[in-house]
Amino acid sequence: MPFSPGDQMLLHTDGVTETRDRAGVFFPLPDRVRRRGAARPRELLDDLHADLLRHGGGLDDDGAALAVRRRPHAPAAAR
Repeated sequence: MPFSPGDQMLLHTDGVTETRDRAGVFFPLPDRVRRRGAARPRELLDDLHADLLRHGGGLDDDGAALAVRRRPHAPAAAR
């Protein structure tokens, strides 16, 4: 899968996607990430953590997430 300059990838464990609310509804990770748009990796992770806590009222399972963004190409003069 191509990972081009400016692209961002979110890696996560199943503890993120299996977080449920009191009604048993799973956390809607794809929807939440799409709404964030081009948030920087740190902002994305901070927002994701807050969303998970709000959705589940706490975290019952271990969860981990890593957001990585490939830097855009440097200008020719900076290479």
